[in-house]
This record gives sequence, structure tokens and C-alpha cells, in this order.
Amino acid sequence: MSEQKAFFEAIRAGDLEAVKSLLEADASLASARNDAGVSAVLTAVYMGRSEIRDFLIANGAVLELPEAAAVGNLGRVRELVEKNLTQANALSADGFPVVALAAFLGHLEIVQYVAAHGADINAAATNGSGYNALTGAVTSGHIAVVQWLLEHGADANYRYSAGYSPLLTAAANGRLDIAKLLLAHGADPHATTGDGKSPLSLARERNHPEVVALFQAQAASS
Repeated sequence: MSEQKAFFEAIRAGDLEAVKSLLEADASLASARNDAGVSAVLTAVYMGRSEIRDFLIANGAVLELPEAAAVGNLGRVRELVEKNLTQANALSADGFPVVALAAFLGHLEIVQYVAAHGADINAAATNGSGYNALTGAVTSGHIAVVQWLLEHGADANYRYSAGYSPLLTAAANGRLDIAKLLLAHGADPHATTGDGKSPLSLARERNHPEVVALFQAQAASS
């Protein structure tokens, strides 16, 4: 196995000591990318390996725009976007819009900054997931980001993987607060997934009684 493959396996496994050992032998690994072009830092972020993420950054990992957005480094985001305004609409190597990465990870200031510099907040991932900023924020439960996006033109009825909408995702995840917010911004309570499940049926299936009550009340009043 190559050192690079061993390095990425250590990141995925959360083996900080192995990461340290490999990095001591080859400092350039801090900025390495896997076969799909995804950086070590983004891999650590995706895997929830915060100690490894922070170690890589402290030991020289170069943050390009997707990495800077994902780790919440607004200063680096500003530096890169101000050099080239088209970067506000950049994609990560694995096809996620920078604004969607920031939204998914709850970095509201970065979402606001790239949107102010031309990022399309409704831009969808090009990797087949269909994720955009709103779906990312809803999925990860960042209500402040969800609210800002809805107030600035995000499509509350956007449809993506398996026919899900943001409201269907909120219902499935038991997020009463987000479901109410989406409904207030015009989300369709009658939307169904590709296999025919409604927000109410998803909430029942996942045992979210408060969300069930919300949609029952909504149905009774409509």
C-alpha cells in the first residue's frame, strides 16, 4: 500500500497517531488528495475527524476554497474570492458547491459572504446527490442557516435524491423547528418522496410525535 493510501485510510479510521507518523515521514501529505481529488482536510471533515482536521491545518495543509469553506475559515475564503470572484461559485473536487459545503457545516458567515459575491445559493451538486445549500443545512440541522437561505431566495420546494424535499427531510429527521420554518416559506406539505411517503408518514415512521402533530394540524386546517 502506498503512503498516500495509508494516510487516507488512517484519516478515515480516525487514527491520529498513524496520521502523525505518516506526516512526520512526508510533510507534503498534509495537502494530499485521494484518487477522486478530495483533499485530506475535506476527508477528515466528511468523516467527522475534527482532531485530524485541526492537526492537518496546523501542520501546513493548504486550504483551497472548498476546504476553507468547510472548516469555517472566513479569512481564507475572503482571500481566495477577492483574488477571483468567480470562485464564489466553485465546486469541490467531489462536486459540491462551496456555498453548500458551508451551509451543511453550519458556517453562516461564509454562506453570506459567498452569496454576496455571486454564489448561486440554489446551485446543486454535480455528483448525483443533488444536494444544495438548503438541503445541506436542513439535513445537518443548522436552523440559522436554513432561515437565512429561505429569506434570501432558496427554493423551499427543491427536489433532490429519491424525490426528497427539504420539508420531507426535516420531517424524517424530527426537526419540528425547521419544518415550521419551511412551511412558513411556502414548502408543500403534500409533497411525497419517490416511493410515495409524505412528511406525515415519514414523521410517523421515524417516531417523531411532535412533527406528526404539526402535519395533522396542518391537514385539518387546509
